[in-house]
Amino acid sequence: MKYIKEFRNPAFVKNMIKKIAASVNREITIMEVCGTHTMSIFRSGIRDLLPSNIRLVSGPGCPVCVTSQGYIDSAIELSKNEEIIITTFGDMMKVPGNKSSLQKEKALGRDIRMVFSPLDAVKIAKENPHKEVIFLGVGFETTAPTIALSVEIAYRENIKNYSVLQSIKTMPVVMKQLVLDKELKIDGFLCPGHVSAIIGAKPYEFLAKEFGIPAVVAGFEAGDIAIGLYELLVMIENNISEVKNVYGRLVKYEGNEKALEIIDNVMEASDSDWRGLGKIEGTGLRLKDKYNLFDAEKKLDIKIKETKSLKGCLCGEILKGKNNPLDCELFSKICNPLNPVGACMVSEEGTCAAYYKYKNIK
Repeated sequence: MKYIKEFRNPAFVKNMIKKIAASVNREITIMEVCGTHTMSIFRSGIRDLLPSNIRLVSGPGCPVCVTSQGYIDSAIELSKNEEIIITTFGDMMKVPGNKSSLQKEKALGRDIRMVFSPLDAVKIAKENPHKEVIFLGVGFETTAPTIALSVEIAYRENIKNYSVLQSIKTMPVVMKQLVLDKELKIDGFLCPGHVSAIIGAKPYEFLAKEFGIPAVVAGFEAGDIAIGLYELLVMIENNISEVKNVYGRLVKYEGNEKALEIIDNVMEASDSDWRGLGKIEGTGLRLKDKYNLFDAEKKLDIKIKETKSLKGCLCGEILKGKNNPLDCELFSKICNPLNPVGACMVSEEGTCAAYYKYKNIK
């Protein structure tokens, strides 16, 4: 299967689903830890086509969703400073804080600008030398290289009014926390394709070696996902614990060397606060001391204080795979894409957004 259209072939996907249904007869739980996988699974109808004994659960794979409530509230407060320009990816705009959102603050006249890349934020800093330009550095390993590059460029060009409010998360270690949670009972992982394009397949090997849990790196077309699930189920049924890469057209075993190099040059591992999961050791990235001038927290002495999640919202439990959106009393009634209560309804990678869009719950 060399061409994208083959991965979208309905006949192929249906055939793979039949093979999946015939491969196991017991209850199996597989977690996908990528918001794009969640959306693709819903869009293709794979979840509904699978037999009832194969359960798919969505994990903490939405970068906006896992960003802590305290970080969101801190970004909103910073936007109120007339000496600061906030730059951010678009999906952060509607994430609710406890009292407001960036979208609401922008409507009130705050200088908040949506950008496609942190390199755009560096350009804005050049054009506005008398204001501090802060980029909201949210994401996984996927966005880390361009954020690191923006800092390196600002360092080389002596752009002193640019900084990053960092909230980069790293995926493999948090998967360990999910395995250790006895309530989840995960039998296998569908590993994130975007993240794996940067870090490769190798970092997931601990799942198989230490915990005996198979994992498959897969792409995002329906055929990719069907192949990934089939490979997982064959391994589970035969008690094989390995990491397989069925996304070889993009993911290398060792990852993207250039991307990893720029991350390693500028950033180092740190603890990170995850919505729903709390602070987890070694699951984040921060700027190295050499780049302290571009670390917004240190530069402006920002203290991010954890604040409570919004009342009634189950986003934290949904991110852990312990609940699904239909368990939430707010879902589709009070909380919807036009009036999101929780971050999981905001992002296009959010589980609540996927359920709302494809389950047609009104």
